[in-house]
Amino acid sequence: MKKTILILFSLNFLLFLSCTNDDSDDRYAEYIVARPLVMSKADFATSVTIVAPKPIEESGKVYAYGNYIFINDKYRGIHVINNSNPQQPVKVGFINIPGNIDISIKNDYLFADSMMDLVVLDISDIDNIQLVNRLEDVLYNNVFFPMEADLFEYEDYDYDTEIVVGWETTTERRLKSEVEQRNGGFVLMDGLAAAESSDSGTGQGGSLARFKIVDQYLYAVDSHNINVFDISNLDSPQDLEDVYVGFDIETIFNQGNYLFLGSMRGMYIYDITSPATPTLVSEFEHGTACDPVVVDGDYAYVTLRGGNWCGATESGLFIVDLTNIESPVLAESYPLDGPYGLGIKDEKLFVCDGASGLKVYDKTDIHDLQELNHFEDIVTFDVIPLDSHLIMVGDGVLYQYEYLNNNIKLLSQIGLN
Repeated sequence: MKKTILILFSLNFLLFLSCTNDDSDDRYAEYIVARPLVMSKADFATSVTIVAPKPIEESGKVYAYGNYIFINDKYRGIHVINNSNPQQPVKVGFINIPGNIDISIKNDYLFADSMMDLVVLDISDIDNIQLVNRLEDVLYNNVFFPMEADLFEYEDYDYDTEIVVGWETTTERRLKSEVEQRNGGFVLMDGLAAAESSDSGTGQGGSLARFKIVDQYLYAVDSHNINVFDISNLDSPQDLEDVYVGFDIETIFNQGNYLFLGSMRGMYIYDITSPATPTLVSEFEHGTACDPVVVDGDYAYVTLRGGNWCGATESGLFIVDLTNIESPVLAESYPLDGPYGLGIKDEKLFVCDGASGLKVYDKTDIHDLQELNHFEDIVTFDVIPLDSHLIMVGDGVLYQYEYLNNNIKLLSQIGLN
């Protein structure tokens, strides 16, 4: 009898434990946890290497140049893909660049950030890429925390000999009270320095780009500034005076003599008639949200993504009238779910709406956008509309679409994992 009671008690206790840890327990929730990627400073200084193709860890931005596509692996480097045949793209190599987020290319010279450094590579022979220059500490405010994270966790490390080159994020189940008590767990670690118009010989980046080459100048935005480089000598860029912009600068786009900067607070417009010294023309405020911007004619198209560190709770598309460049005004807005990059080709507007897929609109009438296609059940991040077809990168996948007339169809997809 005692054994029976003991067994029943044990079963009830186990049942109690399973219930308290059950997925339905409202004391718990799923959170995105960020942890730093750390390496020694000595290794960092000699870390740019070219290796065989490897699986992607986390899809970043995409860049097209000639017959090649370059896909950023966040904080780790760049995957190189031969796209001579868009129906059968081939992975050909990986450029290891710790702390890398952005690139831009002109006349076979690739410019990339490596945390606070700017590196220059000669890619004229794609099978024998060469590092030709490294400018140290020229991107001082190039510190980017993963805005989607709810918690930041890190182990102590040696500030004198080690450096944080990026972040790795995972989704984990945590006690709500723990997260609330830690106020998001955000710790600012002192000591860390963490489709556009195209010129001849210059590639195309997406709307999420922080690098933009215009003629003989490279503009690289960090969280506060426009970093200006004279690249008239491609293998020996000259670091010019930075232009202070504000806070939370995220993206850069060029049309004519203007740079359009996307920030969490709004869109800033700078005149580059004097290219070495961009000057503020105007700004358009939209509240607090993560946003890229692209421009076509008299309109700027801005996607706003809310949630987490982005601030806003709602997401959407803002269309801004630039007829008076000194006083941009909101012309129209449309709701979206969780957008990232966007691109424009003629009358078509392509929007990467995160987990809600790729959305294609006819923008002939900005006051009445017409949805042409919606590619669902895919995660979308950044997009580049080329003359011949569309390139899009999602969650570890490169997609390419043909868009003749309104008949948009998938050309190919290649997993990068």
